[in-house]
Amino acid sequence: MFRPLELFIGLRYTRAKRRNQFISFISAVSIICIAISVTALIAVMSVMNGFDDELRTRILGAISHATVNSMPGESMQNWQQAVKVAESNPHVKGAAPYVEGQAMLLARRSSGAIVRGIEPEQEPKVSELGTHMVEGALTDLKPNSWNIVLGKELALSLGVNVGDKVIMVVPEFRGTPMGSVPRQRAFTITGIFELGMQEFDSGLALVNMSDAEKLNDLTGPTGVRLRLDDLFNANPVAQELAEKFGQSYRVETWLQSHANFFSAISMEKKVMFIILSLIILVAVINLISMLMMLVTDKQADIAILRTLGSTPLSIMGMFMVQGVLVGFVGIGFGVGLGSLLSWRLPQIVKVIEHVFHVTFLSPDIYYISELPSKLQASDVAWVALITFLFSLLATLYPAWRASRTQPAQALRYE
Repeated sequence: MFRPLELFIGLRYTRAKRRNQFISFISAVSIICIAISVTALIAVMSVMNGFDDELRTRILGAISHATVNSMPGESMQNWQQAVKVAESNPHVKGAAPYVEGQAMLLARRSSGAIVRGIEPEQEPKVSELGTHMVEGALTDLKPNSWNIVLGKELALSLGVNVGDKVIMVVPEFRGTPMGSVPRQRAFTITGIFELGMQEFDSGLALVNMSDAEKLNDLTGPTGVRLRLDDLFNANPVAQELAEKFGQSYRVETWLQSHANFFSAISMEKKVMFIILSLIILVAVINLISMLMMLVTDKQADIAILRTLGSTPLSIMGMFMVQGVLVGFVGIGFGVGLGSLLSWRLPQIVKVIEHVFHVTFLSPDIYYISELPSKLQASDVAWVALITFLFSLLATLYPAWRASRTQPAQALRYE
């Protein structure tokens, strides 16, 4: 005889008979519901991963993975040595000095901004700003040229364009016969960049580092920006560099400067996973209904098996086999469809936008023209595991009810 017996009988119950075609129909519906739920959850998680990755790319295109800073208000006198120490770490792929401070920009209108002094030749080592230039180039920021590059939104708020002049006022005062007045200087706009992030496009301006030093009365850069081989190595690298520098410099990472933002994204992803898991739970309820109807339909069969010596545990195994099989098939279809949908989702959205003449993500609002999607094996594994556990738990009560069947009562009217 086929062994194990529970698997043999459980598989036979999955076949359609004249008496249980409706039960087989409910089984098919359960498979479809589980597959749709798994597909939806995988697709949503992939889209959230895509947005998370897109935001990280855009933000880290403007900021550095880590920074080595001097004490507030002070210059790094020996920044070349700091760069050598940082680049000696195998995880550091690039280092560049910078000066950063706040200033007021005056033109047709006024606006506050973060002014960053950079070395144009070294900036590509630590950021991707040069690849996001709308007009001009970073190489126009030559020493003593007093040129400036603005974010697109900042230029619009000031009402200026390439070739116009802006007055920069910094919170550094100098003594004059008329008293203390803030330092100010006229700059010529030579370029405009657009990162696609409001934080930088509307509040960041770039000048040459030597010009920034002179304007802020500094004798060197305020820090060194670092690019790592893996942005998630930022904390270990920062700890190692902090031990080398001691109390001389402060080492900070992107995880500290934008911790709240990325923590919010991570929390949103977890909450969304929990909420969408309830959809799977609803689909599993169909599985419970199907098994309860199957137990009622097979009362006589259960009684005969009990009289032939089958144990309650064996009866439970027979019905758990069918429930687990339905869940396994639904998970298989769901994982396949969800992975395929996540892989081709950007192209599918483009086709829908073209056919129905709609725009899901307006670049003017979201700064992202395409729906991002990033499929991760860990998410697929978690979705499949959670769904399988739900399916397994759904079989316990109907299988227990089947094992409690009394042969005499079930066969009384047969």
